[in-house]
Amino acid sequence: MVIENQNSRDVDLADILGTNWPTHAGAAAMILNKNKTSMESNSNDEEPPTSLNPLPIAVKEEPLSHTISDYHRLNEVPGTELAIGSLVEVSDSGVCGDVYGVIRWIGISPGISKNVLVGIELEDDPLLKNLTPSDGTYNSVRLFMCHPGRAMFVAPDRCKTDRRFTDVDTYNLGSKVAKNHEIKFSVEACHSIFGSVPPLRIHSSDELQKMCGKFKGIQGHHNSCYLDATLFSMFTFTSVFDSILYRSPGPKDIRNYKDVQRVLRDEIVNPLRKQLFVRSDRVMKLRELLDQLSSVSGLTCEEKDPEEFLNSLLSQIMRVEPFLKLSSGQDSYFYQLFVDKDEKLTLPTVQQLFEQSFHSSNIKLKEVPSCFIIQMPRFGKSYKMYPRIVPSQVLDVTDIIENSPRQCSLCGKVAEFECNECFGSLQAGSGLECTAFCEKCLKTFHMHPKRMNHVQKKIFIPNDFRNMADHMTVPRVYLELFSVVCIETSHYVAFVKAGSGPDAPWCFFDSMADRKGEQNGYNIPEMTCVPELTQWLSDEGARSINEISPNDKVLPEHAKRIFCDAYMCLYQSTDTMMYH
Repeated sequence: MVIENQNSRDVDLADILGTNWPTHAGAAAMILNKNKTSMESNSNDEEPPTSLNPLPIAVKEEPLSHTISDYHRLNEVPGTELAIGSLVEVSDSGVCGDVYGVIRWIGISPGISKNVLVGIELEDDPLLKNLTPSDGTYNSVRLFMCHPGRAMFVAPDRCKTDRRFTDVDTYNLGSKVAKNHEIKFSVEACHSIFGSVPPLRIHSSDELQKMCGKFKGIQGHHNSCYLDATLFSMFTFTSVFDSILYRSPGPKDIRNYKDVQRVLRDEIVNPLRKQLFVRSDRVMKLRELLDQLSSVSGLTCEEKDPEEFLNSLLSQIMRVEPFLKLSSGQDSYFYQLFVDKDEKLTLPTVQQLFEQSFHSSNIKLKEVPSCFIIQMPRFGKSYKMYPRIVPSQVLDVTDIIENSPRQCSLCGKVAEFECNECFGSLQAGSGLECTAFCEKCLKTFHMHPKRMNHVQKKIFIPNDFRNMADHMTVPRVYLELFSVVCIETSHYVAFVKAGSGPDAPWCFFDSMADRKGEQNGYNIPEMTCVPELTQWLSDEGARSINEISPNDKVLPEHAKRIFCDAYMCLYQSTDTMMYH
């Protein structure tokens, strides 16, 4: 799917595509995650009380009838560090064991007592005792919104900062608190690292193999795999996204811009590159900021997709310049492959589907993108248009760049005309390159009765290139595959290229590859070297794998993931990388 720049207005999919959406879907631009419903809370002139009267352990609703205006909303609990967005734990809460969550609402309840009330969105569905499950409604008044059964209203003295997200360095490792921390997240150190740390550069499979193993990468926690796999892909071995880490805030940036940038750079990316491990509490800080500052809700606890995370981070918070500038006038961060299924394609490549999609949409790119994120032709977590797709190791974008020199498909000279109706012609080629002709070849090829009525259009040729065309070969423009994010049964993992170039090795990353303990345990991330991947992705290797193992169940594990479960392919232009 193509995501519009969030600076433009929200657009409904039907408004863009019209009634004939299968034909025009390739040009679609969709805004994900409409602005989430925000609660309007009217405040009165009452001053908060000087003392906090204790409430019951878990506050029960009273039968009195109130409205939202009867509640005096606060941003923080007076005299404490508790505020909207704080990660907290509630002890002796009337449920089975401690519960954890995020403060979503603080205010003074109406009535004679005027107690301070704290509304918490729980990270799990608790086994409640003597407490009616709530969806953010208290005493029949909607105070905040969350999933049914996930809300709890308690007195402030029953809340304290969630110990799992306090830096382990501040604890005595022999204390009870440290043992709780160890149970939750392991005792692996994860210090902030300041400054500029370039991405890792690996030159051989042997070198990569020595770096792989357990507790490598980003540790997953509570439905974070969509974010873990995407962050690992974006920053471990490439600098294509590094402008996010260093751009100074501008007048249009949000007030918390530097906070998000600092957490992303100093607590996640730099430790990932320096020590190849990021503990999940560091990532939770970023998730909490994104959840508070963007319209994408549920980023701290719910299952999400990578594009939801990227839409929150790139568009709404960091205001990254969109990677794709389309001839239709739209700016976008992703491109969803919308194609009609071709029954003759038994093992399509991303290159083939990419060209089909751009041809059917009749759009082009205004310039070569530094990063091209392509979503596979699948919808939701289950429906896949093709059971297997081969991620192309390089993506030829020459024929979709507007006003860029092209090559005649027949003689190789500079093309002067384009005929989209010749797409797929076996004589001229099978892809978009077959639509470009010099004037002489255009006339010759269209003398055939079946092609006489084709409509062509002129191709713009830059003057500087036209003057030199007879003395040089028309250059082709390629992007390099550097990551494939995959999904299987709602779990995201990633294949990531450990460097640049055809010989760079690949690794497989899973932020939840293993687990220590049960409910109070923690996930163990793992990196695995996959030396066979480059061969598998070659034309010969892909055909061999496909023919030898027609049954997905007998495919090698990593081959099955890369061919059957690909969700998003990330390409980069090496000319735009910050480090060389």
